[in-house]
Amino acid sequence: MVSKMGVLKFLSRNMTSFVAQASRDNAILTLARHQSVLSSKLVYSEYGDPPKVVRQEKEELRKPAEHEVMIRMLASPVNPADINTIQGVYAVKPKLPSIPGNEGVGEILDVGNGVTDLKVGDRVVPKLNAWGTWRTHAVCNADELMKISDKIGIVEAATLTVNPCTAYRMLKDFVPLSEGDSVIQNGANSAAGQNVIQLCKAWGIKSVNIVRNRSDIDELKKFLTELGATYVLTEEELRTTDLFKKGVLVRPKLALNCVGGKNALEVMRHLESGGVMVTYGGMSREPVTVPTSALIFKDITVRGYWMTRWSNENANSPERSRMFEELTNLIIERKLNPPKHTLIGFERYKEALSNAMSTKGFVGMKYIFDFQI
Repeated sequence: MVSKMGVLKFLSRNMTSFVAQASRDNAILTLARHQSVLSSKLVYSEYGDPPKVVRQEKEELRKPAEHEVMIRMLASPVNPADINTIQGVYAVKPKLPSIPGNEGVGEILDVGNGVTDLKVGDRVVPKLNAWGTWRTHAVCNADELMKISDKIGIVEAATLTVNPCTAYRMLKDFVPLSEGDSVIQNGANSAAGQNVIQLCKAWGIKSVNIVRNRSDIDELKKFLTELGATYVLTEEELRTTDLFKKGVLVRPKLALNCVGGKNALEVMRHLESGGVMVTYGGMSREPVTVPTSALIFKDITVRGYWMTRWSNENANSPERSRMFEELTNLIIERKLNPPKHTLIGFERYKEALSNAMSTKGFVGMKYIFDFQI
């Protein structure tokens, strides 16, 4: 039998070893946190063709000051707004030189002494547009970032703040919708459109989804239907549909338009009296024309929506926190899925920019910088 003294000696030796190892690990962590970090970032100093005007630079980062944090980026998508901003044709024109990237997720590496709401290891997303997510590391004020759940994947987190939020706000802010109501939208295969479809399904709202005709239309219809679309129609089919005439579906109270031109006019024609059409994009580059009869006899309201404006005005609002909580729960429940995507290493940024600008197919493939590759 082992004596009590032997047991105590064994425990003492192992406890000493454990404490020593923990002390060494802590010393290594402390040393790493105090060493300078070399960040790689994308920068552009003039507007133009993204693959030509965007360049890669290195920057040595200092330790965070009292109310600052250091983060390492985990993933960041290449969105159409990012491309348009670099081209100089977007409503937001950052002061040049500028770091591109509106959306992404990072992890806290270090915090200043005055930071209380964030800690090392927290995952965060930027609160405001044009924050500059296309970089491996950053030091910034803690109040520029918002903590998000680590229960969702990196891709879901990196693509959370633009399209899911756009879809959420448009469905929440313009018309009171109840289970059984219907919504009609064009550009339904866009990233925002796919989120509208999924949110409608989750909330019991029927969706009528309009897409352009193409050679793979059956495949597209199948994809959107499996995503949760109630009906998927081509622009030609919308002109002759009897969905609403036969009472198969109640006329929609809300129309979402990201195309404009004749497409938007046809979508508006199917709205219920007193309905609202919200325009959040203009892919056709044609104006939205509103017939006088729609205003007088149907009392149609035409509105616009820009997620950037809403985010800037509600950066720290309780409503924004509720929105993120609800979207996060839907992602965890697998009721809200990320867009089709390709992860690509940061060093291959020219390839990512070129491919993002020439994406083809019925569902645009989103390119996402994976900073861990």
